[in-house]
Amino acid sequence: MIGFAVTIALCLLALSLAATAMRGLSMASVAIYGSSALLCLALVLVGAGTLLTHADASGMRIPIGLPWLGSHLHLDALSAVFVTLLGVGGAAASAYAIGYGRHEHEPHRVLPFYPGFLGAMVLVLLAGDAFTFLLSWEIMSLLSWALVLTNHRADETRKAGYLYLVMAGLGTMLLLLAFGLLAGSGGGYDFAAIRAAKHSPALAALVLALMMLGAGSKAGLVPLHVWLPVAHPAAPSHVSALMSGVMTKVAVYGFMRVAFDLLGPVHWSMSVPVIVVGALTAVMGILFANVDGDGKRILAFSTIENIGVIFTALGLALAFRSSDMPVLAALALTAGLLHAMNHMLFKSLLFMVAGAVLNATGRRDLDELGGLIHRMPKTAFLALIGVMAITALPPLNGFVSEWLLFQAVLQSPKLPQPGLQFLVPAVGGLLALAAALAAACFVRFFGVIFLGRPRSDVARDAVETDRWSLAAMGGLALLCVLAGILPGFLIDLMAPAVDLAVGARVPVQGGNSWFTLIPVAEVRSSYSGFLVMVFVAISGGAVAWLVHRLASRRLRRAPAWDCGFPNADPVTQYGAGSFAQPIRRVMAPLLGARETVTMPPPGDMSAARHGVQTEDMAWRFCYQPMIAAVFYATTRLNALQFLTIRRYLTLVFGSLILLLTGLTIWN
Repeated sequence: MIGFAVTIALCLLALSLAATAMRGLSMASVAIYGSSALLCLALVLVGAGTLLTHADASGMRIPIGLPWLGSHLHLDALSAVFVTLLGVGGAAASAYAIGYGRHEHEPHRVLPFYPGFLGAMVLVLLAGDAFTFLLSWEIMSLLSWALVLTNHRADETRKAGYLYLVMAGLGTMLLLLAFGLLAGSGGGYDFAAIRAAKHSPALAALVLALMMLGAGSKAGLVPLHVWLPVAHPAAPSHVSALMSGVMTKVAVYGFMRVAFDLLGPVHWSMSVPVIVVGALTAVMGILFANVDGDGKRILAFSTIENIGVIFTALGLALAFRSSDMPVLAALALTAGLLHAMNHMLFKSLLFMVAGAVLNATGRRDLDELGGLIHRMPKTAFLALIGVMAITALPPLNGFVSEWLLFQAVLQSPKLPQPGLQFLVPAVGGLLALAAALAAACFVRFFGVIFLGRPRSDVARDAVETDRWSLAAMGGLALLCVLAGILPGFLIDLMAPAVDLAVGARVPVQGGNSWFTLIPVAEVRSSYSGFLVMVFVAISGGAVAWLVHRLASRRLRRAPAWDCGFPNADPVTQYGAGSFAQPIRRVMAPLLGARETVTMPPPGDMSAARHGVQTEDMAWRFCYQPMIAAVFYATTRLNALQFLTIRRYLTLVFGSLILLLTGLTIWN
């Protein structure tokens, strides 16, 4: 299996070179995206096959890299889960791109980097040593940065690319420090050597903090999230789907590999920052999604929320494992892994919907859309499935993973630490708030885009998207439904990874009657998505039958209710800002929201204006002071380039003394 997976990764990297040579061919887009889709489907077979057969971990060494180390590649149950996730997301995005790519103005700015981006993510998941992991991580970052800059002529895109590059460099540096501490002075960069070494509690805490910062910057944890809402929307929509649905999960994998595997058991106090930061990330991400007016940026902010949910689950798993509660740790970790898979499905679907709308109208601003359910009915139906899934409505997949997480939260009174007994229920309240805000956010998202009347000529003249895009979106929508009504099989598939991480697994779920989930005990909690679906189908069908049987068959048409305003101008409809106003005003301190009203004096015929501005508090209080400090320091240090040769030699000698002193203390 490991050899097959490595071959696929190398083939994806080779496709990038082939795309450079195929630049002038008219069918290059179909060839590259089609080949990428097939290779990603092969990855699904590798990952799912490893999990289904309960195959032992396999590895191989390639004599490339550091002379004394080489490159170690390793496939176990944990990496197999994420390989499967990457395969599904990559196959769907590649199939979608076959149709979407026809609308690209400069495909040669995407094709050479797209398959390499997929291949680099595969190598991150297969890495068996720190050098291979960091090298693959950096290649993944650079190739995704190149994809973000596809529309490089736009000022916003260049700013997004610059910010992404800076944050990616910061994240890699922090990961390098974390793995350096794990390897120690002996330089044991192989994961097997790191896993076998003993790590002091202080070292484990420092490494975990560095991993939260390094991997969290790529995943989008607050306050390291500032690049994500600008970089993800700037990329082409199929790349946005990959970055949001898959690349953020590769970052989650990096954190899990260290926290649950390489570090070994950690003290319960180390779970507290993971839980708290995860919950705050969930709330802040969905708050900004509720007040933004750009469709793709709303989805990017929603990704931050879902990453917060996943990290909250991982923190709970760490807390339960450190308290010697492996079954409850397995429950929390299962919820986190399942939500990672579910988020990949519905967020990829929604980014593809946004791409279809963008191709049909050329607009991302919600207030310039509306009424697309009549012009793009198939896309609207698939968008409705994605919206229902992301708002955690049963019987779709988003409900299952969040329900499992709340089951873990409800077990928190069993924790022996009083601090966690108070903290976890409070975090549960924050997660419930985030879920409610997510429902409000995506009612607004779907309603303003697809319902009502067109607010612009481009929305009025929109046409349905192409068949390839519809097929890819339809496949993801079907998986959202299947993962919601048959979640037990997906939970059982992930069980080997959960067992590897915490030493236990939830009971087998696939064989339960009516496909019922019983994660803890039947008398305490159970859920059957299949029965919910049957109930919805029967009740909905019965209502439709009664209406058609008892109501008049005569067709009547009348103007829509005008809410007491006879003006038929579509601009008078509720828009994105109208829906966001109550939340924006209530949460103004957190959102940095300011409203300005300009009223002309009597006799002045100029228009009155109402302006709204929101500001990310993390940017204002964290990054702006840091930028000012760096600018001040670099201005002062600029004098160093005018020193004499004797002063330069003195600096070099002093630096050497400091390094030797540090090495002596380390040893």
